[in-house]
Amino acid sequence: MSKQDIADLEASKIVTEYDEDGNLNSKLRLLKGAAAKVISIVAVLMSLFHLYTAFFGVFESILQRSAHLAFALVLTFAIYKPSKKAVKDESIPWYDWLFMILSIVCYSYYVMNAQVISSRMSYIEQLTTMEIAIGIVSGLLLIEATRRVIGNTLVIIIFICIVYGVWGHLITGPLSHREFTIMWIVDHLFYTVTGIFSTPLGVSATFIFLFILFGKFLEVSGAGQFFIDLSVAGMGKYRGGPAKTAIVASSILGTISGSAVANTVTTGAFTIPLMKKTGYKPHFAAAVESVSSTGGQIMPPIMGASAFIIASYLGVPYMDVAVAAIIPAVLYYACLYFQVDMRARRLGLVGLKKEELPKVLSVLKNGFMFFIPLVVIVVMLSSGSSPMKAGLYSIGVTILVAALKSVTRLSFAKIFKALDLGARAAIETAIACAASGFIIGIIGLTGIGLKFSSLIIDLSGGILIVTLIFTMITSIILGMGLPTVAAYIVQVPLTIPALIELGVSPLAAHMFVFYFAALSAITPPVALAAFAAAGLAGSDPMKTGLTAVRLGLAAFIVPYMFVYGETLLLVGDVQHIILSVVTSIIGIIGIAWAAEGWLFRHSYWYERVILFIGSLLMVNPGFVSDLIGFAILAVVFLYQKLMPKGTPVENTISN
Repeated sequence: MSKQDIADLEASKIVTEYDEDGNLNSKLRLLKGAAAKVISIVAVLMSLFHLYTAFFGVFESILQRSAHLAFALVLTFAIYKPSKKAVKDESIPWYDWLFMILSIVCYSYYVMNAQVISSRMSYIEQLTTMEIAIGIVSGLLLIEATRRVIGNTLVIIIFICIVYGVWGHLITGPLSHREFTIMWIVDHLFYTVTGIFSTPLGVSATFIFLFILFGKFLEVSGAGQFFIDLSVAGMGKYRGGPAKTAIVASSILGTISGSAVANTVTTGAFTIPLMKKTGYKPHFAAAVESVSSTGGQIMPPIMGASAFIIASYLGVPYMDVAVAAIIPAVLYYACLYFQVDMRARRLGLVGLKKEELPKVLSVLKNGFMFFIPLVVIVVMLSSGSSPMKAGLYSIGVTILVAALKSVTRLSFAKIFKALDLGARAAIETAIACAASGFIIGIIGLTGIGLKFSSLIIDLSGGILIVTLIFTMITSIILGMGLPTVAAYIVQVPLTIPALIELGVSPLAAHMFVFYFAALSAITPPVALAAFAAAGLAGSDPMKTGLTAVRLGLAAFIVPYMFVYGETLLLVGDVQHIILSVVTSIIGIIGIAWAAEGWLFRHSYWYERVILFIGSLLMVNPGFVSDLIGFAILAVVFLYQKLMPKGTPVENTISN
């Protein structure tokens, strides 16, 4: 089996888990025989259901969302093992068949009674005993599915929320709430659109699914390999070329896939060995790949489809969010690029040999048509088309452009495979969005969100920078081990109101939390993307994670920049936007120099400190601070350039 075959296999699994030693532990069954065929048919039916609703129009909210979740639960109990140690990999045990049947029975009730549920007077019309039982069983099934797909972290948060909802009235003090009966809680969570069937699941059941499916059609048609080959052809010849290839390829594929881990194992299977071969140490190569892949989630135009949820919360067109994310994403990748370049310079690395590089024209000739679906998405979203239509048309265009060449043409078997993989890839997002409904529902029911926001403001003394730091820490901690979508959704009702109350614009507040939710994938002690890359590189996971934090340093600074200066979100007049962008890019390059400890030679600790201070002044909006920062960077630049180069050149390249 080739490296690309291995990468395709891992990418199709989508969800993998890595232990403390960086070893891959699959949570998935490798079904065979009749069971495998049946589950593939179920997955294809799920994809066809969403294509149908995209073409003819979505159903009533609860019907659409409950059907979406029912498919996801059936696939979860068929595909995901109850534990990593479970040995039945090739068949479905009896208890999971039972869970699948219960999922169909319970969620079919919501599908068949969607109109009645939507029109009833919640909290006033009493639920029947059967309806309460269906709600409780539905919740238990969803929690078990969450444990298998997402992990224990989100389950623990859900458990705490439910306990608080049931017994929080017994608490004294500001966190106390009125008493709610079990019927009231079940009603709120399962018979309204403010709990399980709330906005996040609605977005998953419409926009996000289609973009995930679009990504799978691209993957099956060979577009993924085309973008990798194009990245190698374009960047491979430069100093440290394979690392720069990883940056470009992962940013392109990551914006489509939306999963930092899946993107890491897909492109990393190719780029990490190349980086190691060039001369990068294993932990550095793994860190570059994990940071590059994680950045795909903040990279327009698609941003892993998470931006659809941000747009839904803000009530703005999706393109507004995508446009606002352009400059922060550029700063993120600029910092990573220059750190990689400085590392290559200090190691004396060169690019790949000419004979090892694919020819750009040849690559473009074979796969230029794969740019067309991406252009279609951007044009349609920019012209005001709905994301569903954009996703649907892009899938159709992908099928058409793939038909231009025999090697990329999608046969019936390949289309079936894309429909199958698309549904499987959507499971994680569907379960995460539905499970987050427990948290959203309890927070809304008890009013704890406003109380939590007030608590943050009180603890910070109403000082914005302190509140931002608290929010950053909270986002990273709650995001550990969670997909970015779930990590972001959990934060929305808790911390964003506090930021808005202190004067942060809604767009900047949501983007701030979203960035740090994404960064949890490379932040130890639970850094899934970094651990995934470490497994491929054979490096120490924690060392890889710490290196990834340094390489992703810009992402820890940029959110503060656009909170204090919205010009980086392209809000404001053109003159100020251009000035902010230019000075911020210079500042980010300075941060890369300081982080890597190399400019023209090894930088001493005091030079790195001065560089870092000057860089922060550059990225901080303000004419005076920009001038001072530029002067500091210029002094260090000239000092290193003019000083003799006989200073100690590291044998200290272990970091």
